[in-house]
Amino acid sequence: MTQLPHPPTLSPQFCFSTGTLRDFLRLSRSSVDDSIAQHLNALVTPSRTGFDPRSTSQRAPPSASRDVDAQACQAFKEHVLFPSWQARAEVLNYCGIVATSPDPDDPDAALREVENQRERDRVVDERLDPYSGRFFPREPRTETLAMIVRQERGVESIVRSRTWDVVQQRCSAPLERWEDAVARWSDRHRSSKPPPGR
Repeated sequence: MTQLPHPPTLSPQFCFSTGTLRDFLRLSRSSVDDSIAQHLNALVTPSRTGFDPRSTSQRAPPSASRDVDAQACQAFKEHVLFPSWQARAEVLNYCGIVATSPDPDDPDAALREVENQRERDRVVDERLDPYSGRFFPREPRTETLAMIVRQERGVESIVRSRTWDVVQQRCSAPLERWEDAVARWSDRHRSSKPPPGR
């Protein structure tokens, strides 16, 4: 089975280190979603009788030769695909909460306040210089993080849809939306965990 990247230790520092946040998401997507066809190909049972040179003389129909065993496919979804999606969702949800929470440790807060005060005290005469009235305040890091989380959630939705299309094509399973499949897996996963404190 595919080795999943270890979920990061969630902290505000992790979220505000936007490079680290994006690196985790990129690594998780590349190790599972970006290589979904290769993962599913690896699940196809190889020939039990060995290589038959005559097998190369004619092409097999793609659907017959490429379908993945339903049990192997289900195991892949349960143990690799859905856990990787869940780990990314937890990171994005946590960082989304950090982005909307007060940030008393913002290192740029004092600098922003000085810039804002300087702007309030500045005398502007737009007749002499029409550009003198322009002021672009520095964004708090929570706003930057919120924008990144929104972007990454959009990317995540696209990645999941594309991955799920490939899974649906290759696995002989009933057609369903990925949201429904993940919700059912999540419900089963939650109910199989022992209650905390036991």
